[in-house]
Amino acid sequence: MNNPTVAVVILNWNGRDFLRKFLPSVLASSYIATRVIVADNGSTDDSIDVLEREFPEVEIIRNEENYGFAEGYNRALAEVDAPIYVLLNSDVEVKPNWLQALVQRLQEDPKIAAVQPKILAEHDRGLFEYAGAAGGFIDRLGFPYCRGRIFDECERDEGQYDAPIDIFWASGAAMCIRSEVYHAAGGLDGDFFAHMEEIDLCWRIKDLGYRIVYTPDSVVYHVGGGTLNKSNPRKTYLNFRNNLSMLSKNYAPAELFTLLPLRILLDAIAAYRALFSGDTDTFKAIARAHFSFIGNFPHLLRKRSQVKRLKQEKQIGMADAAGRFKGSIVWNYFVKGRRRFSEL
Repeated sequence: MNNPTVAVVILNWNGRDFLRKFLPSVLASSYIATRVIVADNGSTDDSIDVLEREFPEVEIIRNEENYGFAEGYNRALAEVDAPIYVLLNSDVEVKPNWLQALVQRLQEDPKIAAVQPKILAEHDRGLFEYAGAAGGFIDRLGFPYCRGRIFDECERDEGQYDAPIDIFWASGAAMCIRSEVYHAAGGLDGDFFAHMEEIDLCWRIKDLGYRIVYTPDSVVYHVGGGTLNKSNPRKTYLNFRNNLSMLSKNYAPAELFTLLPLRILLDAIAAYRALFSGDTDTFKAIARAHFSFIGNFPHLLRKRSQVKRLKQEKQIGMADAAGRFKGSIVWNYFVKGRRRFSEL
């Protein structure tokens, strides 16, 4: 097999310390045809100076402001000409041979659009990391989870998920993707700003008939929460708002109008549960997310039309259903006490 050029693109916002700590591992990658690019999202620290002084071999793209993860990547990747992109968080350490396994999986089948490596926690390398673990799945109500991570509970890596598998979504923390498919599917939704945008993109990609896979032969270590920790109200707001937006864009009409009221009810339960436990910040964040979603619903309906048109123009086959769980992860986790992926 040939060695197509891989552009590893790291989106940076005030991440000078992460760049200093983790860029050396990326630059030490053994895959020959690699370009390492840092797309700076309007940083106000001295990230650019550090890159120019300490990492002169790294290419730099300058976004004039912080466009968020989604639009920041869209703008940067519009300037990158390479057959394969890797979207890599700045707080990720990689092994020297991490790229070979990802590229090899892409080359096995032209229908494979994206590949995710095994993502372990940087602070405890025997623990799966929240943002992706061993591959992303989604339940019937649109709740995302992973092999190795359900809600906030991360499993230890004991080899239980060392089989390659088709998944529903690949983590934006470390996603290897065909550039042609990225652009054909419309890229990340800039309105999301951050959180859930990679799941939304993967949903569109799978509806076009492509596969998304996980390979354990590539391993990376992710700090996680480098910009916003999991309890940050801003992150809570974005997660709840973007999840509802994602469902509204991608579900078929009959499914959407059946499932959306139930999702809103479950979100309300989560909000009041937080309120009664004294967490008013989370309650307010969820409430704001729902008000924003309702106010933005006409715009989401227009986006539904765009997604429908995209399928008509770009679909290469039947929608790929791998990675969908027909049950409820909420029911299994909170009622049945099933805390591990293997128990589902």
